[in-house]
Amino acid sequence: MPADIADHPAALSLRGLSKRYGEVVAVQELSLDIEMGEFVTLLGPSGSGKTTTLNMIAGFVDSSGGEILMDGQPIGDLRPHRREIGMVFQDYALFPHMSAFENVAFPLRRRGVPKRDISRRVKEALEMVRLEEFGDRYPRELSGGQQQRVALARVIVFSPKVLLMDEPLGALDKKLREWLQLELKRIHRELGITFVYVTHDQEEALVLSDRVAVFNQGRIEQVGGTRELYEKPASLFVAEFLGDSSLFPGQLASSNACAEVVADGYRIRAPECPGLAEGARGVVVVRPERLSVRGDGDASVPNGDNVVEAAVREVIYLGSARKLELELSDGRLVRATEPAGALSAAKPGDRVRVSWSIGDGVLLPDQQLEPGDL
Repeated sequence: MPADIADHPAALSLRGLSKRYGEVVAVQELSLDIEMGEFVTLLGPSGSGKTTTLNMIAGFVDSSGGEILMDGQPIGDLRPHRREIGMVFQDYALFPHMSAFENVAFPLRRRGVPKRDISRRVKEALEMVRLEEFGDRYPRELSGGQQQRVALARVIVFSPKVLLMDEPLGALDKKLREWLQLELKRIHRELGITFVYVTHDQEEALVLSDRVAVFNQGRIEQVGGTRELYEKPASLFVAEFLGDSSLFPGQLASSNACAEVVADGYRIRAPECPGLAEGARGVVVVRPERLSVRGDGDASVPNGDNVVEAAVREVIYLGSARKLELELSDGRLVRATEPAGALSAAKPGDRVRVSWSIGDGVLLPDQQLEPGDL
């Protein structure tokens, strides 16, 4: 173990963690440090290894190689109930014959907590999730969101060092899910313990997380803060998976500080060249909200911006914004997003000019994504 890790151990460390099912490799030599009190989300498509990783941390699945350490100490040989880890499942897993109070009290009774302390700690846990008046109700008498909060209270009541959550909001409707995301952020802030969260929902990951680890085919493609991942993706997979992207592929014409990518119908610039040689294939990635759309005759594009011509194919109204689907001269489609307060006059069939600041693009190698990757 490196000296800096030994001196300052992370709350949770994965070292070369792997899982194989026969010839199938589900997780490939994965390493990640999660600090005390962090909210880290494991984000990726189905089958990318994120839930398998979570289950290995919890002790429900044995690893095929590597180590799991908590506070610098290996826990791979400990049974799940010995790991000081709590787990919240998507399906709540509440006991139907027990009231909310009894469900929350269950792990305390299993741990031999004195009866005089159980009532106080259950009350505190239910207050934390704002269900203090629902202790006498049974799961069938609670809504989906209330059941999920009981499941969360059942975990936080025994003060685990690490709290794991496997897509806990996936079965809820959009409005309730968004409200509970904010509740989770509040609870995390008030408890101050380490949260590790699994989801395939990109927006959820951005809302909740201090850092996000993007999974792809059993590996971590990139790990970082939400703004870093969104604005500076390290691979085309991350750019495509974390939010919408407009892609401008072409051939690298210059390897200077300001690289140029050339294709039929455009010649565009990007601020950096990530180790690509001149003549290599690259893609300039631009987030749709960074694109400005103006009429074909509008000359008010700032000097230094990239500009391409396009035809408006579709306009989608979303209330707070609208999306435009734009076709370039080579038939490639890109997307632009306009806020409700700054809508252009563009409509289907119009010819338009699409512009963006050079610094708003990211130049990446032109990796070919398989259809099943996203």
